[in-house]
Amino acid sequence: MAAAAGHRVPAVRRLTVDGASGAASRWWATYPADVVQQRTSPEDGTAPPAPVPADFQAALEALATVRPRVEVVLEPIPAPKRLAPWSHAIGMSIADPADDADELASGRFIVLFDPAGHEAWEGTTRCVGYVSAGTDSEMVDDSMFSEVAWSWLTEALVSSGAGHHAVGGTVTRTASTRFGSIAAPEHSVDVEIRASWTAQGTDLDRHLTALLDVLANAAGLPPAGIHLLGASAQTVDRGA
Repeated sequence: MAAAAGHRVPAVRRLTVDGASGAASRWWATYPADVVQQRTSPEDGTAPPAPVPADFQAALEALATVRPRVEVVLEPIPAPKRLAPWSHAIGMSIADPADDADELASGRFIVLFDPAGHEAWEGTTRCVGYVSAGTDSEMVDDSMFSEVAWSWLTEALVSSGAGHHAVGGTVTRTASTRFGSIAAPEHSVDVEIRASWTAQGTDLDRHLTALLDVLANAAGLPPAGIHLLGASAQTVDRGA
């Protein structure tokens, strides 16, 4: 996505894992990117050249410090164009180790920024998170599952030290039965977590880290640092 006129913003590189060592390429070296300035000029409808607000720039620089665990792929995605004067979006996914073409979980982290403040947000910076993953079929009938899934987010925000307020969202469980020749499991159950909250301060690294923890929980990954036993045991840890 092109930045607003007058803004030269470098491109973000996709996070990749370097072989068995688990060393991640430095996708953050050219971060931030895909910054979108949405305010338009009434004369010609084009975005006027305006400097990136200091608080928004500080928030993006904080995001650049996040080092995800090695199973996670981060990449820039198009940001919403009409929800706020400034916005930024990051896609995230965890591949199925048994088949790289499939994903255990995927998600999005979106930052909406309005320097004038937003009454509904009760602040200037709104974080929007989305996580989707397949889950066990028994979970769709578990009355407590939605509460547990929501607690993944609320507890992650607290444990990561992400100051926030005005949090809200939904947890949706969907059971699907496929018919015909579609090449997929006959029955599947998916969970979707959609949430938004207002960030207190510019330390959005803590907020992204919280959503990455939710992504890992949804994918069924063990906590970072836990040693897995098996034929090819390895330590699950965050990227270097």
